[in-house]
Amino acid sequence: MAPTMLSSNDSSSSSPTVLVVGAGISGLAAARMLHKAAFKVTVLESRDRIGGRIYTDFSFGFPVDMGASWLHGVCQDNPLASLIGRLRLPLYRTSFYQESGLQALASATMTEIYLPEIVVVLCYALFDTAGNQIPPQLVTRMGEVFEALLEETKKVREEFAQDMSLKQAFSIILKRRPDLRQEGLGHRVLQWYLCRLEGWFAADADKISLQNWDEEELLEGGHGLMVKGYWPVVFSLAEGLDIKLNHRVTKISRHPKGVRVAVENGKVFNADAIVVAAPLGVLQAKIINFEPQLPDWKVKAINELGVGNENKIAMLFDNVFWPNVEFLGVVASTTYECSYFLNLHKATGHPVLVYMPAGNLANDLEKLSESAAKNYAFSQLKKILPNASLPTKCLVSHWGSDVNSLGCYSYDAVGVSHGAYDRLRAPVDNLVFFAGEATSSSFPGTVHGAFATGVLAAAECRKTIEERCKDLELFQPAMAEEIELAIPLQISRL
Repeated sequence: MAPTMLSSNDSSSSSPTVLVVGAGISGLAAARMLHKAAFKVTVLESRDRIGGRIYTDFSFGFPVDMGASWLHGVCQDNPLASLIGRLRLPLYRTSFYQESGLQALASATMTEIYLPEIVVVLCYALFDTAGNQIPPQLVTRMGEVFEALLEETKKVREEFAQDMSLKQAFSIILKRRPDLRQEGLGHRVLQWYLCRLEGWFAADADKISLQNWDEEELLEGGHGLMVKGYWPVVFSLAEGLDIKLNHRVTKISRHPKGVRVAVENGKVFNADAIVVAAPLGVLQAKIINFEPQLPDWKVKAINELGVGNENKIAMLFDNVFWPNVEFLGVVASTTYECSYFLNLHKATGHPVLVYMPAGNLANDLEKLSESAAKNYAFSQLKKILPNASLPTKCLVSHWGSDVNSLGCYSYDAVGVSHGAYDRLRAPVDNLVFFAGEATSSSFPGTVHGAFATGVLAAAECRKTIEERCKDLELFQPAMAEEIELAIPLQISRL
């Protein structure tokens, strides 16, 4: 179902005009805020659909999120809480993985808004490559070792002034702490925990910054899987907006009175200001040219931040033949060889397993044909469940190679200040405003972070244009359903 599009002629010609690049959740949030403030807003989207890195696929006959699928932080402080609550969308509270600090799952619940299944025990099963299930006691003990490793990184960070990778820090810790070193099966289980850490950042540990890996603000309430997918959220934000699909922006020119934007199809748009909500990977690839060139500090911020990759291979089966747990895992001697499956049947009742490779493995799988990638995912499942039946249908994402994303979400790269997120968000010449998960220093890599930056960019854009204009009556918002933003403004993020 496509969103209703309003013609630009429906707005008053005297209204201030704003262009928004990208119909992901940050761009849609910005556009809706400005639309309700009586601005004439046009959203330019390069894809043939809205949602960006949120993509709910219905080809199985029911919703399956092939992009973002969790609400990280099921609590009233989440910037998306009001919108999701208003839409009455059910969440399934997944139990793994708890971030450092082991947040209580039952804390800060929104039971009056959501309908989550409250889970109070870790609900996952790990296997070795021979199909033998790992004893729960060993899994629990290696989880404690993993937490100890993360805690020890703080000491290494204090000792070394120069940044290093998490992998290098782990090596230093294990040399100093023989009690944390593991061999045999224990080592392989620990590698699986580290594999899931890499999945959180969508990057391998040798690329993640020791100084900044834990800078993100973690909201309370655990992780809620969107049972009906994220599409209802995207649709509600897009409804009634003027969204032009298949409009890939190639050039943004700034001039004293506003901006001029060229699109790949030859069209040109003029506006008083613009909100750029394009993915970080697209900005790094310089698909959009800026004239005059962006200032050095902005270019540096764009180029410095890391862009991770995590994909999904969703497999639909005729029947359920796997354990009734939330997650299945394959332990191995390296994180690259470990595997991780989300059991959608547990949350939705549909017989679907989702294989979720991240980092270098995700990049390598994108080099394969779609058929080969499906076969690889199934081969990993066969390692732990030798009698697994073949899937009837499969879906494969390609976030890293998709020209509209060129990556999944941002992370703190080694040697880069966490302040790069704020520099990326900062406007240029009070004409070009930026939004997206990579502009959120508090919640990078998350849907609620992207949403919040869209709201913030819209507020900054509105204020700037109001100050430039004389007739402030143009800016009285139509207060039908104002988007709310909590102020202040690990499992996989997908």
